[in-house]
Amino acid sequence: MAQVDWLDAAGRVVDAIGTPRFPAALSNALREVAPYDFTVVFGYVGSARPVDLYDDFPKKKRRIFVEDYQEGPYLLDPFFLATTKPVAPGLWRMREIAPDRFYQGEYFRNYYIQTGLAEEVGYFVKLADSVMIVVSLMRAERPFSAKEIRSLREVWPIVGAACRQHWRDAPELSHETMGAGDDRRVQESVERAFQTIGEGILTPRERQVVEYTLKGHSAEAVGKILGIAPGTVRIHRRNIYLKLRISSQGELFSEFIRAMLDQ
Repeated sequence: MAQVDWLDAAGRVVDAIGTPRFPAALSNALREVAPYDFTVVFGYVGSARPVDLYDDFPKKKRRIFVEDYQEGPYLLDPFFLATTKPVAPGLWRMREIAPDRFYQGEYFRNYYIQTGLAEEVGYFVKLADSVMIVVSLMRAERPFSAKEIRSLREVWPIVGAACRQHWRDAPELSHETMGAGDDRRVQESVERAFQTIGEGILTPRERQVVEYTLKGHSAEAVGKILGIAPGTVRIHRRNIYLKLRISSQGELFSEFIRAMLDQ
């Protein structure tokens, strides 16, 4: 990172706060720190459909990264899931907050792999108790190096402060604009899907195993969350497959989507 180039770019970011130029100025400044391919800024208000605050995708890629994502895959996205928990503001690599089997899970295999990304990192900026924005930096060819990640973390104080100032009163992130009950309805819809999948067939414990499995957790991780042995988790999984007459996690994912659509 050239210090002079970054300082010049950071000055343009500060100058653009409160104007339509801000997101592009921020994106350009961050590329002075570490080059990357795409930027997207999503606003998350509770569990409501994410708001696309800014992106620089070409038209064809925007369909996958934004439009398809907003239709439902975001519900299993590690970045979205992190915003629903106490996550410390700052820069996070996807692999730092993703479940341990994320890259073998159905969200990755059915949706995320279509993005063709080598790595995604995101600045998590908290605006209010239930409002978080994530500035995602995406690379297609190779992951970020350890040195690049250090450099990106060094500029976090400016990135976080500038984003908070620019988006603190954004009308598109207000509960009134999004609908006061939208986030609750979406979350309730997801919860109902996990509660009704295999209705009359699966036990409540088996449904819990389904939920954490689809979110990308290994048997060991599910066992720790539920307080049971990994071997017991595997037995539950075998029983789930037998009861639902399926033989793969892909088919299990399809059962979850069907439960969502049947509400």
